[in-house]
Amino acid sequence: MKTIGLLKALALTHQADKMDKQNRLALQQCRLRELIAYARENSPYFAKLYQGIDENSPLSEYPTTNKADMAKHFDEWFTDRSITRKTVNRFMTDLSNVGKKLNGKYLVYTTSGSTGTPCVVLYDDTTINVSSAIGVLRSFARKEDMRTFIKSGGKTLALFADNGFYLGSGSIKYQLRKMPWKKKKMKTFDVRKTTAEIVSMLNAYQPSMIGCYPTAMELLAAEQEKGNLHIHPAIIMTGGEKLNDDVREYLSKVFGCYVQTNYSCTEGGTIACECTEKHFHINDDWVILEAVDENNVPVPFGTQSAKVLLTNLANRICPIIRFEITDRIILHNEPCACGNPRPWLTLEGRTDDILIFGNGVRIAPLSLYAILKEVQGIERFQLIQHENDRLELRLIAENRMDCFTEAKRAVEVYFDRNGVTAEIYLSDNLPAASPISGKYKHIIAKSGI
Repeated sequence: MKTIGLLKALALTHQADKMDKQNRLALQQCRLRELIAYARENSPYFAKLYQGIDENSPLSEYPTTNKADMAKHFDEWFTDRSITRKTVNRFMTDLSNVGKKLNGKYLVYTTSGSTGTPCVVLYDDTTINVSSAIGVLRSFARKEDMRTFIKSGGKTLALFADNGFYLGSGSIKYQLRKMPWKKKKMKTFDVRKTTAEIVSMLNAYQPSMIGCYPTAMELLAAEQEKGNLHIHPAIIMTGGEKLNDDVREYLSKVFGCYVQTNYSCTEGGTIACECTEKHFHINDDWVILEAVDENNVPVPFGTQSAKVLLTNLANRICPIIRFEITDRIILHNEPCACGNPRPWLTLEGRTDDILIFGNGVRIAPLSLYAILKEVQGIERFQLIQHENDRLELRLIAENRMDCFTEAKRAVEVYFDRNGVTAEIYLSDNLPAASPISGKYKHIIAKSGI
Protein backbone atom coordinates (compact mmCIF):
# COMPACT_ATOMS: atom_id res chain seq x y z
CA MET A 1 0.00 0.00 0.00
CA LYS A 2 1.04 3.58 -0.59
CA THR A 3 3.04 5.12 2.25
CA ILE A 4 1.49 8.05 4.10
CA GLY A 5 4.09 10.80 4.44
CA LEU A 6 4.34 13.09 7.46
CA LEU A 7 2.55 16.06 5.86
CA LYS A 8 -0.24 13.77 4.68
CA ALA A 9 -0.50 12.16 8.12
CA LEU A 10 -0.78 15.61 9.71
CA ALA A 11 -3.47 16.62 7.22
CA LEU A 12 -5.48 13.42 7.68
CA THR A 13 -5.27 13.62 11.47
CA HIS A 14 -6.31 17.28 11.42
CA GLN A 15 -9.23 16.53 9.11
CA ALA A 16 -10.46 13.80 11.44
CA ASP A 17 -10.48 16.32 14.29
CA LYS A 18 -13.06 18.33 12.34
CA MET A 19 -15.35 15.35 11.60
CA ASP A 20 -18.54 14.49 13.42
CA LYS A 21 -18.97 11.08 15.00
CA GLN A 22 -20.70 9.52 12.01
CA ASN A 23 -18.05 10.54 9.46
CA ARG A 24 -15.18 9.63 11.80
CA LEU A 25 -16.69 6.17 12.34
CA ALA A 26 -17.08 5.73 8.56
CA LEU A 27 -13.39 6.66 8.14
CA GLN A 28 -12.40 4.19 10.85
CA GLN A 29 -14.36 1.35 9.25
CA CYS A 30 -12.91 2.12 5.81
CA ARG A 31 -9.38 1.88 7.21
CA LEU A 32 -10.30 -1.32 9.03
CA ARG A 33 -11.49 -3.00 5.82
CA GLU A 34 -8.32 -1.94 4.02
CA LEU A 35 -6.14 -3.28 6.86
CA ILE A 36 -7.89 -6.65 7.00
CA ALA A 37 -7.75 -7.04 3.21
CA TYR A 38 -4.04 -6.18 3.17
CA ALA A 39 -3.26 -8.57 6.04
CA ARG A 40 -5.18 -11.36 4.33
CA GLU A 41 -3.33 -10.87 1.09
CA ASN A 42 0.19 -10.41 2.41
CA SER A 43 0.47 -12.27 5.73
CA PRO A 44 0.34 -16.11 5.61
CA TYR A 45 -0.74 -16.13 9.26
CA PHE A 46 -3.73 -13.85 8.73
CA ALA A 47 -4.64 -15.50 5.42
CA LYS A 48 -5.07 -18.78 7.28
CA LEU A 49 -6.64 -17.22 10.39
CA TYR A 50 -9.31 -15.40 8.36
CA GLN A 51 -10.06 -18.26 6.00
CA GLY A 52 -13.81 -18.67 5.61
CA ILE A 53 -14.69 -15.28 7.15
CA ASP A 54 -16.71 -13.02 4.87
CA GLU A 55 -14.90 -9.75 4.12
CA ASN A 56 -18.02 -7.80 5.13
CA SER A 57 -18.23 -9.42 8.57
CA PRO A 58 -18.07 -7.07 11.57
CA LEU A 59 -14.80 -6.91 13.49
CA SER A 60 -16.33 -8.85 16.39
CA GLU A 61 -16.53 -11.99 14.20
CA TYR A 62 -12.79 -12.06 13.55
CA PRO A 63 -10.57 -14.15 15.87
CA THR A 64 -8.52 -12.44 18.57
CA THR A 65 -4.71 -12.51 18.54
CA ASN A 66 -2.08 -12.14 21.25
CA LYS A 67 1.63 -12.05 22.05
CA ALA A 68 1.89 -15.82 22.24
CA ASP A 69 0.37 -16.11 18.76
CA MET A 70 2.90 -13.63 17.42
CA ALA A 71 5.80 -15.47 19.03
CA LYS A 72 4.63 -18.83 17.69
CA HIS A 73 3.92 -17.59 14.14
CA PHE A 74 6.52 -14.85 13.92
CA ASP A 75 7.83 -15.68 10.46
CA GLU A 76 4.29 -15.81 9.01
CA TRP A 77 2.94 -12.71 10.77
CA PHE A 78 4.61 -9.83 8.93
CA THR A 79 3.42 -8.64 5.53
CA ASP A 80 6.99 -8.13 4.29
CA ARG A 81 8.08 -11.71 3.72
CA SER A 82 11.76 -10.84 4.15
CA ILE A 83 11.17 -10.34 7.89
CA THR A 84 12.04 -13.40 9.97
CA ARG A 85 12.75 -14.05 13.62
CA LYS A 86 16.39 -14.75 12.76
CA THR A 87 16.75 -11.43 10.89
CA VAL A 88 15.14 -9.42 13.69
CA ASN A 89 17.06 -11.16 16.48
CA ARG A 90 20.36 -10.56 14.70
CA PHE A 91 19.48 -6.87 14.35
CA MET A 92 18.49 -6.57 18.01
CA THR A 93 21.65 -8.15 19.39
CA ASP A 94 23.44 -4.88 18.62
CA LEU A 95 22.09 -2.07 20.81
CA SER A 96 23.72 0.49 18.54
CA ASN A 97 20.87 -0.32 16.15
CA VAL A 98 18.31 1.32 18.44
CA GLY A 99 16.78 4.12 16.38
CA LYS A 100 18.05 2.62 13.11
CA LYS A 101 15.77 1.00 10.53
CA LEU A 102 15.91 -2.73 9.91
CA ASN A 103 16.66 -3.26 6.21
CA GLY A 104 16.48 0.52 5.89
CA LYS A 105 12.68 0.28 6.18
CA TYR A 106 11.37 -0.50 9.66
CA LEU A 107 11.92 0.65 13.22
CA VAL A 108 12.08 -2.26 15.66
CA TYR A 109 10.52 -2.02 19.11
CA THR A 110 9.98 -4.55 21.85
CA THR A 111 7.26 -4.44 24.46
CA SER A 112 8.13 -4.31 28.13
CA GLY A 113 6.90 -7.83 28.72
CA SER A 114 4.65 -6.82 31.65
CA THR A 115 2.71 -10.07 31.21
CA GLY A 116 5.87 -12.15 30.96
CA THR A 117 5.72 -12.45 27.17
CA PRO A 118 7.48 -9.56 25.39
CA CYS A 119 6.84 -9.22 21.67
CA VAL A 120 8.57 -7.44 18.83
CA VAL A 121 6.68 -4.84 16.80
CA LEU A 122 7.86 -3.23 13.57
CA TYR A 123 6.89 0.31 12.51
CA ASP A 124 6.86 1.22 8.82
CA ASP A 125 7.01 4.83 7.63
CA THR A 126 3.22 5.21 7.73
CA THR A 127 3.10 4.07 11.35
CA ILE A 128 5.97 6.40 12.27
CA ASN A 129 4.36 9.39 10.54
CA VAL A 130 0.91 8.78 12.01
CA SER A 131 2.46 8.52 15.49
CA SER A 132 4.26 11.82 14.90
CA ALA A 133 1.08 13.51 13.68
CA ILE A 134 -0.84 12.44 16.77
CA GLY A 135 2.00 13.68 18.95
CA VAL A 136 2.10 17.09 17.28
CA LEU A 137 -1.66 17.69 17.08
CA ARG A 138 -3.10 15.96 20.13
CA SER A 139 -0.50 15.32 22.83
CA PHE A 140 -0.83 18.65 24.69
CA ALA A 141 -3.98 18.82 26.82
CA ARG A 142 -3.64 22.62 26.95
CA LYS A 143 -2.48 24.70 23.99
CA GLU A 144 -0.82 27.23 26.30
CA ASP A 145 1.61 24.53 27.45
CA MET A 146 2.78 23.99 23.88
CA ARG A 147 3.37 27.74 23.54
CA THR A 148 5.26 27.85 26.85
CA PHE A 149 7.30 24.82 25.82
CA ILE A 150 8.37 26.52 22.59
CA LYS A 151 9.07 29.88 24.26
CA SER A 152 11.20 28.25 26.97
CA GLY A 153 13.58 26.76 24.42
CA GLY A 154 11.81 23.60 23.26
CA LYS A 155 14.37 21.22 24.78
CA THR A 156 12.99 17.69 25.23
CA LEU A 157 14.30 14.95 27.51
CA ALA A 158 13.22 11.29 27.39
CA LEU A 159 14.11 9.83 30.80
CA PHE A 160 13.22 6.17 30.40
CA ALA A 161 14.94 2.78 30.39
CA ASP A 162 17.60 3.18 27.73
CA ASN A 163 18.96 -0.33 27.47
CA GLY A 164 16.89 -1.81 24.67
CA PHE A 165 14.55 -1.33 21.74
CA TYR A 166 11.85 0.48 23.72
CA LEU A 167 9.41 2.96 22.27
CA GLY A 168 10.13 5.80 24.72
CA SER A 169 13.83 6.32 24.11
CA GLY A 170 14.00 4.55 20.73
CA SER A 171 11.68 7.04 19.02
CA ILE A 172 13.83 9.96 20.19
CA LYS A 173 17.00 8.22 18.97
CA TYR A 174 15.36 7.68 15.59
CA GLN A 175 14.52 11.37 15.32
CA LEU A 176 18.07 12.33 16.27
CA ARG A 177 19.47 10.01 13.59
CA LYS A 178 17.09 11.49 11.05
CA MET A 179 17.60 15.09 12.18
CA PRO A 180 21.05 15.31 13.83
CA TRP A 181 20.81 19.10 13.98
CA LYS A 182 18.29 18.61 16.83
CA LYS A 183 20.88 17.19 19.20
CA LYS A 184 20.79 20.35 21.31
CA LYS A 185 16.99 20.17 21.50
CA MET A 186 16.39 16.45 22.13
CA LYS A 187 18.06 14.07 24.53
CA THR A 188 17.63 10.60 26.02
CA PHE A 189 19.00 9.54 29.38
CA ASP A 190 18.84 6.22 31.18
CA VAL A 191 16.49 6.31 34.17
CA ARG A 192 18.54 3.47 35.70
CA LYS A 193 21.42 5.84 36.37
CA THR A 194 21.96 6.94 39.95
CA THR A 195 19.83 9.79 41.25
CA ALA A 196 22.99 11.90 41.56
CA GLU A 197 23.86 11.31 37.89
CA ILE A 198 20.33 12.18 36.75
CA VAL A 199 20.26 15.32 38.88
CA SER A 200 23.61 16.46 37.48
CA MET A 201 22.46 15.87 33.90
CA LEU A 202 19.15 17.70 34.46
CA ASN A 203 20.85 20.73 36.02
CA ALA A 204 23.18 20.95 33.03
CA TYR A 205 20.59 20.29 30.31
CA GLN A 206 17.61 22.29 31.71
CA PRO A 207 14.85 20.61 29.67
CA SER A 208 11.65 22.40 28.71
CA MET A 209 9.72 19.12 28.56
CA ILE A 210 10.41 15.87 30.38
CA GLY A 211 9.01 12.47 29.46
CA CYS A 212 9.47 10.07 32.37
CA TYR A 213 7.90 7.42 34.61
CA PRO A 214 5.79 9.03 37.39
CA THR A 215 7.65 7.19 40.18
CA ALA A 216 11.01 8.36 38.84
CA MET A 217 9.75 11.95 38.65
CA GLU A 218 8.51 11.61 42.23
CA LEU A 219 12.05 10.85 43.36
CA LEU A 220 13.39 13.81 41.39
CA ALA A 221 10.77 16.10 42.94
CA ALA A 222 12.23 15.26 46.34
CA GLU A 223 15.66 16.31 45.03
CA GLN A 224 14.16 19.59 43.78
CA GLU A 225 12.68 20.22 47.23
CA LYS A 226 16.04 19.51 48.88
CA GLY A 227 17.71 22.06 46.63
CA ASN A 228 19.89 19.56 44.79
CA LEU A 229 17.89 19.86 41.57
CA HIS A 230 17.22 23.21 39.91
CA ILE A 231 15.02 22.81 36.82
CA HIS A 232 11.96 24.67 35.54
CA PRO A 233 10.25 22.56 32.87
CA ALA A 234 7.30 23.97 30.97
CA ILE A 235 5.53 20.61 31.07
CA ILE A 236 6.03 17.07 32.33
CA MET A 237 4.64 14.21 30.22
CA THR A 238 4.59 10.98 32.21
CA GLY A 239 4.19 7.48 30.81
CA GLY A 240 4.82 3.79 31.42
CA GLU A 241 3.00 3.78 34.78
CA LYS A 242 -0.26 5.06 36.17
CA LEU A 243 -0.11 8.75 37.12
CA ASN A 244 -1.93 8.94 40.44
CA ASP A 245 -3.67 12.21 41.36
CA ASP A 246 -1.54 12.78 44.44
CA VAL A 247 1.67 12.33 42.46
CA ARG A 248 0.37 14.63 39.70
CA GLU A 249 -0.39 17.37 42.25
CA TYR A 250 2.96 16.91 43.98
CA LEU A 251 4.94 17.15 40.75
CA SER A 252 2.98 20.17 39.59
CA LYS A 253 3.56 21.95 42.90
CA VAL A 254 7.27 21.20 43.09
CA PHE A 255 8.16 21.91 39.46
CA GLY A 256 5.60 24.68 38.91
CA CYS A 257 4.26 23.28 35.64
CA TYR A 258 1.39 21.33 34.15
CA VAL A 259 1.71 17.55 34.49
CA GLN A 260 -0.11 15.14 32.22
CA THR A 261 0.06 11.67 30.76
CA ASN A 262 -1.31 9.61 27.87
CA TYR A 263 -2.31 6.04 27.13
CA SER A 264 0.29 4.41 24.91
CA CYS A 265 1.74 1.01 24.16
CA THR A 266 4.24 -0.36 21.68
CA GLU A 267 1.58 -2.25 19.72
CA GLY A 268 -0.68 0.76 19.24
CA GLY A 269 1.43 3.88 19.73
CA THR A 270 -0.50 6.69 21.41
CA ILE A 271 -3.89 5.06 21.84
CA ALA A 272 -5.54 7.93 23.70
CA CYS A 273 -4.60 11.49 24.65
CA GLU A 274 -5.43 13.08 27.98
CA CYS A 275 -7.66 16.15 28.22
CA THR A 276 -7.94 18.77 30.97
CA GLU A 277 -10.55 16.59 32.71
CA LYS A 278 -7.90 13.84 32.99
CA HIS A 279 -9.88 11.62 30.62
CA PHE A 280 -8.21 9.63 27.84
CA HIS A 281 -9.80 10.44 24.48
CA ILE A 282 -9.30 7.61 22.03
CA ASN A 283 -7.60 8.34 18.71
CA ASP A 284 -10.40 6.39 17.07
CA ASP A 285 -9.47 7.42 13.53
CA TRP A 286 -6.28 5.35 13.88
CA VAL A 287 -7.10 2.72 16.54
CA ILE A 288 -10.04 0.60 17.65
CA LEU A 289 -10.41 -0.47 21.28
CA GLU A 290 -12.72 -3.20 22.55
CA ALA A 291 -13.21 -3.48 26.31
CA VAL A 292 -13.82 -7.17 27.07
CA ASP A 293 -14.02 -9.68 29.90
CA GLU A 294 -11.77 -12.72 30.42
CA ASN A 295 -13.58 -14.55 27.63
CA ASN A 296 -13.32 -11.64 25.14
CA VAL A 297 -17.00 -10.78 25.58
CA PRO A 298 -17.65 -7.00 25.39
CA VAL A 299 -18.40 -5.32 28.70
CA PRO A 300 -20.95 -2.49 28.97
CA PHE A 301 -19.99 1.19 29.09
CA GLY A 302 -18.99 2.17 32.60
CA THR A 303 -17.80 -1.35 33.46
CA GLN A 304 -14.14 -2.19 34.04
CA SER A 305 -12.77 -4.64 31.51
CA ALA A 306 -10.51 -7.60 32.19
CA LYS A 307 -8.42 -6.69 29.15
CA VAL A 308 -8.48 -4.78 25.86
CA LEU A 309 -8.59 -5.89 22.24
CA LEU A 310 -6.53 -3.43 20.18
CA THR A 311 -6.62 -2.86 16.43
CA ASN A 312 -3.96 -0.52 15.04
CA LEU A 313 -5.26 0.92 11.76
CA ALA A 314 -1.95 2.58 10.81
CA ASN A 315 0.42 -0.39 10.90
CA ARG A 316 0.51 -2.50 7.72
CA ILE A 317 3.87 -4.24 8.14
CA CYS A 318 2.94 -5.72 11.53
CA PRO A 319 -0.85 -6.23 11.62
CA ILE A 320 -2.24 -5.67 15.11
CA ILE A 321 -5.87 -6.76 14.83
CA ARG A 322 -7.99 -7.63 17.88
CA PHE A 323 -4.71 -8.01 19.76
CA GLU A 324 -5.03 -8.77 23.47
CA ILE A 325 -3.60 -6.14 25.82
CA THR A 326 -3.77 -6.83 29.55
CA ASP A 327 -4.74 -3.27 30.53
CA ARG A 328 -8.01 -2.79 32.37
CA ILE A 329 -10.09 0.09 31.09
CA ILE A 330 -13.55 1.59 31.46
CA LEU A 331 -15.12 2.93 28.27
CA HIS A 332 -17.49 5.88 28.65
CA ASN A 333 -20.26 7.08 26.35
CA GLU A 334 -21.27 10.22 28.26
CA PRO A 335 -19.99 13.59 26.97
CA CYS A 336 -16.74 14.91 28.41
CA ALA A 337 -16.78 18.37 29.98
CA CYS A 338 -13.65 19.33 27.99
CA GLY A 339 -15.74 19.42 24.80
CA ASN A 340 -13.75 16.78 22.90
CA PRO A 341 -16.37 14.63 21.10
CA ARG A 342 -14.17 11.55 20.83
CA PRO A 343 -15.01 8.54 23.04
CA TRP A 344 -13.00 8.41 26.22
CA LEU A 345 -11.79 5.95 28.80
CA THR A 346 -10.35 5.69 32.25
CA LEU A 347 -7.44 3.37 32.84
CA GLU A 348 -6.12 1.18 35.60
CA GLY A 349 -2.38 1.42 34.97
CA ARG A 350 0.67 -0.23 36.46
CA THR A 351 0.90 0.20 40.19
CA ASP A 352 4.43 -0.95 41.07
CA ASP A 353 5.86 0.53 44.26
CA ILE A 354 8.76 2.79 45.13
CA LEU A 355 11.10 0.92 47.51
CA ILE A 356 12.33 2.83 50.58
CA PHE A 357 15.31 1.29 52.37
CA GLY A 358 16.49 1.54 55.96
CA ASN A 359 19.01 4.29 55.19
CA GLY A 360 16.29 6.40 53.54
CA VAL A 361 17.31 5.73 49.92
CA ARG A 362 14.34 5.48 47.58
CA ILE A 363 14.45 3.36 44.40
CA ALA A 364 11.98 3.80 41.53
CA PRO A 365 10.35 0.51 40.47
CA LEU A 366 10.90 0.97 36.74
CA SER A 367 14.66 1.08 37.33
CA LEU A 368 14.60 -2.38 38.89
CA TYR A 369 12.09 -3.59 36.34
CA ALA A 370 14.37 -2.52 33.49
CA ILE A 371 17.30 -4.41 35.04
CA LEU A 372 15.48 -7.66 35.78
CA LYS A 373 13.69 -7.95 32.45
CA GLU A 374 17.05 -7.98 30.66
CA VAL A 375 18.21 -11.16 32.39
CA GLN A 376 18.16 -13.88 29.75
CA GLY A 377 15.97 -16.85 30.57
CA ILE A 378 13.57 -15.10 32.95
CA GLU A 379 10.00 -15.48 31.78
CA ARG A 380 8.39 -13.64 34.67
CA PHE A 381 9.55 -12.12 37.94
CA GLN A 382 8.37 -10.39 41.08
CA LEU A 383 10.56 -8.56 43.62
CA ILE A 384 9.01 -8.17 47.07
CA GLN A 385 10.48 -6.06 49.86
CA HIS A 386 10.27 -7.34 53.44
CA GLU A 387 11.49 -6.05 56.79
CA ASN A 388 15.20 -5.34 57.39
CA ASP A 389 15.84 -4.65 53.69
CA ARG A 390 15.30 -8.28 52.68
CA LEU A 391 14.11 -8.76 49.09
CA GLU A 392 12.28 -11.86 47.92
CA LEU A 393 12.78 -12.60 44.21
CA ARG A 394 10.12 -14.82 42.66
CA LEU A 395 11.01 -16.29 39.30
CA ILE A 396 9.61 -18.29 36.44
CA ALA A 397 12.68 -19.14 34.38
CA GLU A 398 14.35 -21.76 32.24
CA ASN A 399 17.06 -22.31 34.82
CA ARG A 400 15.95 -20.64 38.03
CA MET A 401 19.25 -20.82 39.91
CA ASP A 402 21.37 -19.48 37.05
CA CYS A 403 18.85 -16.73 36.36
CA PHE A 404 18.69 -15.87 40.05
CA THR A 405 22.47 -15.62 40.29
CA GLU A 406 22.63 -13.26 37.33
CA ALA A 407 19.64 -11.20 38.49
CA LYS A 408 21.01 -10.90 42.02
CA ARG A 409 24.37 -9.72 40.70
CA ALA A 410 22.78 -7.10 38.41
CA VAL A 411 20.51 -5.71 41.14
CA GLU A 412 23.33 -5.61 43.70
CA VAL A 413 25.54 -3.66 41.29
CA TYR A 414 22.72 -1.14 40.85
CA PHE A 415 22.09 -0.98 44.60
CA ASP A 416 25.79 -0.44 45.30
CA ARG A 417 25.83 2.54 42.93
CA ASN A 418 22.85 3.98 44.82
CA GLY A 419 24.13 3.35 48.34
CA VAL A 420 21.80 0.47 49.17
CA THR A 421 22.71 -2.76 50.93
CA ALA A 422 20.02 -5.44 50.82
CA GLU A 423 19.70 -9.19 51.10
CA ILE A 424 18.21 -10.75 47.95
CA TYR A 425 17.01 -14.35 48.14
CA LEU A 426 15.32 -16.75 45.75
CA SER A 427 11.75 -17.55 46.72
CA ASP A 428 10.06 -20.92 46.55
CA ASN A 429 6.89 -19.11 45.52
CA LEU A 430 6.03 -18.16 41.95
CA PRO A 431 5.05 -14.66 40.82
CA ALA A 432 1.35 -14.06 41.47
CA ALA A 433 -1.31 -11.40 41.04
CA SER A 434 -3.04 -9.87 44.04
CA PRO A 435 -5.88 -12.14 45.19
CA ILE A 436 -7.87 -9.00 45.98
CA SER A 437 -7.41 -6.70 42.99
CA GLY A 438 -6.23 -9.25 40.44
CA LYS A 439 -3.56 -6.69 39.48
CA TYR A 440 -0.05 -7.97 38.90
CA LYS A 441 2.86 -6.02 40.39
CA HIS A 442 6.49 -6.64 39.54
CA ILE A 443 7.96 -4.52 42.36
CA ILE A 444 6.20 -4.57 45.72
CA ALA A 445 7.13 -2.46 48.76
CA LYS A 446 6.53 -3.54 52.34
CA SER A 447 3.38 -1.43 52.51
CA GLY A 448 2.13 -2.93 49.23
CA ILE A 449 2.20 -6.57 50.32
